[in-house]
Amino acid sequence: MRLVERHIVQKNHRFYAEIDRLCFLSKNLYNYSNYLVRQSFIFEKIYLSYYDLQKTLSTQSDYQAMPAKVSQQILMILDRNWKSFLAANEVYKQNPSKFNARPRLPRYKNKITGRNIVVYTTQAISKRQLKQGIINPSKTGIYLKTLVPTSQIKQVRLVPRLNHYVIEVIYDKCEKQYELEKNRCASIDIGLNNLATLTFNQAGIKPLLINGRPLKSINQYYNKVKSCLQSQIQENSSSKRLKKLCNKREFKINDYLHKASRLIIDTLINHQIGTLIIGHNEEWKQKINLGKRNNQNFVCVPYNKLIEMLSYKAKMVGIDVIITEESYTSKASFIDNDLIPVYKEGEKNQVTFSGKRIKRGLYRTANKRLINADVNGSLNIMKKAVPNVFDYGIEGVVVHPVRITPAK
Repeated sequence: MRLVERHIVQKNHRFYAEIDRLCFLSKNLYNYSNYLVRQSFIFEKIYLSYYDLQKTLSTQSDYQAMPAKVSQQILMILDRNWKSFLAANEVYKQNPSKFNARPRLPRYKNKITGRNIVVYTTQAISKRQLKQGIINPSKTGIYLKTLVPTSQIKQVRLVPRLNHYVIEVIYDKCEKQYELEKNRCASIDIGLNNLATLTFNQAGIKPLLINGRPLKSINQYYNKVKSCLQSQIQENSSSKRLKKLCNKREFKINDYLHKASRLIIDTLINHQIGTLIIGHNEEWKQKINLGKRNNQNFVCVPYNKLIEMLSYKAKMVGIDVIITEESYTSKASFIDNDLIPVYKEGEKNQVTFSGKRIKRGLYRTANKRLINADVNGSLNIMKKAVPNVFDYGIEGVVVHPVRITPAK
């Protein structure tokens, strides 16, 4: 599996100026080659492939400003962007309802402030320095120590961000083998106050509530300060303070999500859980109407990023991941074994449920038993994805959770 080692390069870093220059040169080549493809596509209805561009640009100044292998990677990136556009456009013609808007042509980078990614393959990295654990991209003064075994390195990328750069070291890592049982399942219900509710089909294991309030706090501070800063600048413009604020929020959220996902995976390993089920609805943030405050809190949490982190970390240890839709899992009663249908737009569901969610975080079953609402939803997600997961019965399944905040 391919992973990434990231190195943050701020403006006061000694390599910042050189990386900025390289990304600027990359932007020049990207824009010029994109211009050729756009003109050919718009006026001649002919798509210029990567090979056509390479033949045309091999003697061009922007192409020769960087090593040939690096320039080729830039053309490959543009080629992938155009192929994605063409494929999406064909699907849009057949079924426009799958898209929020018509796919657009790949755009140009800003002539002055625009920067583009720079990719160095192993052929464009100094072999002598690599043997010493130092990454030195070809024809640059960048020398970077890495903890990655040199034999596993596949690429080095210089990635522009808001007000900094990220040096990404792409490498292969073998999966670890643990003694896991595939019939041991766990499921996750993703939420707001409880970022993730983790339940199990094994008797005696207490459910876990991963605290989501720290993320709410980060986003509330970000939204408050962002609103103040935007009121001081022109519309659709940015500032140094605003970029710094965005970066700070991104770093904090990524850190918390990594810690939360690591805590979940370690818990699964300790209990020899071999299957993880995650509830997720497609486009659940589109046109959502939870009220102004809840809308802002919900859409600001990058749930897809959490699911991606859980998926790749689970794969690294041999845990199977099932992502399933979660309609009606909050309404149905797990204790009463309610039938859980699949929501279909435009069709009114006639199924009635035994229990009811009486308040935030509390669900009442048919026999008036009170259980945690998120635990009820998480167990229903598991039962909906794998109907026979509780063949042995639900006796012994714990429904009273423990709240955990990932360590700082």
